[in-house]
Order: sequence, then C-alpha cells, then structure tokens
Amino acid sequence: MLINAAERSNVAKLATQRTTHMVRHLPITKARVNLGAVIRRVHLDKEYIILEKDGIPVAGLMNIDEFEDYLEMQDPKAKATIRKSSGEFRAGKARAADALLAVLKRESAAPRRKKTVRRTEKRRQRA
Repeated sequence: MLINAAERSNVAKLATQRTTHMVRHLPITKARVNLGAVIRRVHLDKEYIILEKDGIPVAGLMNIDEFEDYLEMQDPKAKATIRKSSGEFRAGKARAADALLAVLKRESAAPRRKKTVRRTEKRRQRA
C-alpha cells in the first residue's frame, strides 16, 4: 500500500509528538507503512523509536552499533574486564595518552632485525 506525501507528513508529525531526548513514539501500524523511513531515521539520525500498539509500548528500535554495544555489555567477561580496568585506573596504574604515544613512537623507531637476515643465518647454520 503506497501513501502520499500528506500521509507521510502525518506520520512524521506522529513520530515527533511525544519526544524525549531523541526518543520517538510511533504506532506500529504507521511504522509498518513507512518502515524504510523509520529505519533510515534510526540508522542515520541515531534516533530511538518506541513502537506502540493501542498506545502501549511493545518494542523499540535503535541503531545496530548501539545495540551491539548493549549486547557486549551483557557479556560477563566484558563486565569483568571493564571492572578490572576501572580499578587499575583508580589505583593510578594508568598513564597519560601523550606518554603512551611517546613510548609507542620510540618502540616503532627502534631498529629491528629483518626476517631475511634471520633466514640467511638459519641457512648458514644448516650448511
């Protein structure tokens, strides 16, 4: 079922009527008709959409990047790693980004032995 521009405008108005911090409430029937536009808003504008049936919230839409972050935060290993890192930071075991970058630059500038030299040495040892 195709809708005209006036109906699209009405859907946009419905989606913006009840707004709180980029959260839009939208009846599920209107979202179904304009699914492409709704998904585009979620993806490009980073909006949250609460889908309602008979005025009752039944589902939510959010950007996939944020959803993956949410799922990752549910992982007990990730939570433990964050807890450990936070504890180390509070204990003063962190260093400033400038200091870390300086160390990394020194390490990358240090001369390294080339793999070809090692291969040649191994060949000499075998002979």
